[in-house]
This record gives sequence, structure tokens and C-alpha cells, in this order.
Amino acid sequence: MPVSSMTGFARFEGQAEGAGFVWELRSVNGKGLEPRIRLPQGFESIEAEVRKRLGARLSRGNLQVSLTLDRPEGVSNFSINHAFLSELLRLSDEIVRSERAAPPRADGLLALRGVIEVSDETHSSDWFTARAPAVLQGLDGAIAALVAARQSEGLALKAILDRRVDEIEALAKAATDDPSRSLAAIQARLQRQVSELLGLDAGLDAARLHQEAAMIAAKADIQEELDRLTAHVAAARTLLSEGGPVGRRLDFLSQEFNRESNTICSKSHTASLTAIGLQLKTVVDQFREQVQNLE
Repeated sequence: MPVSSMTGFARFEGQAEGAGFVWELRSVNGKGLEPRIRLPQGFESIEAEVRKRLGARLSRGNLQVSLTLDRPEGVSNFSINHAFLSELLRLSDEIVRSERAAPPRADGLLALRGVIEVSDETHSSDWFTARAPAVLQGLDGAIAALVAARQSEGLALKAILDRRVDEIEALAKAATDDPSRSLAAIQARLQRQVSELLGLDAGLDAARLHQEAAMIAAKADIQEELDRLTAHVAAARTLLSEGGPVGRRLDFLSQEFNRESNTICSKSHTASLTAIGLQLKTVVDQFREQVQNLE
């Protein structure tokens, strides 16, 4: 199963017993699966099933889910308020009889506010029950389209993440091979620093110098951090190849990457190793930023 992004959009149009409907699904990043569902009046009873079907295919993301229902052909959206119209006619008759106004025209009466009302069609529960299966089948189509859209973006994200993992591995190798990590280099640096401090070029105790160099080397050793980086790189590649909802586990690995890069920087006593550590931190930040988009 490929990795999936948490962002995507899908639209599905269908027919249910003469009534057209449209599902629209929008998905963005989220800590968990958080659907917000808008259904037309009368379809409230299918909300639980909608949530169930979303949960069966998606594990993370903030979802905006809306169902729009088109009215069947031949069904009017308007109605006349006959009681209000009758009262208007009665009043107008009184005014006309008093010869204070001309008889009203039909178009003038219908233009008065309140005479024509925009009404929502009401149907029996059986009307909605008969159309629910087709509407839910349409939801399945919309979810499938959303999953495909998220997987398509996930492929692009995977390519980016693969490159970042390669860069982390390369930087870890560069740190491993950095000449400043050798005991001889540490000893030479210490001898130079002590000589500069004392203003001497010779006369230092070789055994004591070697002992001090070994202690500094032990404190500055980053082999454990490099070993953990290597293990994390392997774990990240395994997760990216397995696919599925791996965003949380990759986010944890990004935190581990960051911890090791921070430690390498803090232990470094040379410009070359510090530069590698800072570059590593940059790449890890880029890795973590992209991981936030994964399901």
C-alpha cells in the first residue's frame, strides 16, 4: 500500500430515484480523523453510516464532507401563501370600492413580500429511506476518489522523503569519516593548545598528554549517535516502502533524527564536524516538515 498525503479533494455526482446528489470531500492535515459532515434535512439518519465508511478507508485528516441534493424534475421550489394573498385581496377590494385606487394586477400582488414563499420540499421518511442506499453508494465513490487523490500526492511526498533520508545517511557517513574524530587529531589539537597556553613547544609529558586526549575523545565521541542515525535511516526506509498510515511513526523518527543531530552539534569541537551537524539539522527539519503531511 502506498503512503498517502492527508490533503485531497473529491467530488462525486449521482442519481437516486430521480433525485440528483453531489458529494464533496475535502481533506487537510490533522492529528486524527476528524470529519465534519453536512447533510440535507431528512438525511440525518445516515450520518453514523457516513462516519463508519470514512473511518474504514481513512485514518487521519480533517475532513469537510458535504452532500447536496438536487430536487426532482417537476417539483416546484415555490409556494403561494394563500391566506396572506386572500387578506391582501380583501383589503384591496375595500380600497377599490372607495375609489381611492385602481384594481390590483396579479403581477403586482405576487411581487409583494410574503405572497410567494421559497419552500423546502418535505418528503416522508420513506422517500429518504428509498434513496439512502444510492446516496451511500455515491459516498463510497467519493471516498475512493479521495483516497486516490491522497495517494497520488503521497507518491510525490515519498520521493521527497526518500531524498531527505539519503541526505541524512550521506551526512552521517561524512561525520563518520571526518578526520577530526581520530584520536591522533585530538591529541595533536590538544598538544597545540597546551603548548600555546604554556608558551612551550616541548617538555610535555607524553603519557599524560595521551591520557588527556583519550578522555576528551571519549567525551566528544559521537559513534553512538551515528549508530542510532544509521538505525533510524533503515527504519525510515522500511516504513516508506511498506506504506499505509505511517505518518505518526515517521514523525517519531524525525524527532529521533533531530535529537541525534543536536547531540552531534553539542559534542563537536571542530568547525568541520559542526558544519556537518548543522547541515544535518537542516535536512532533518525538511524531513519532519514533509512528514507532517502524511497520513
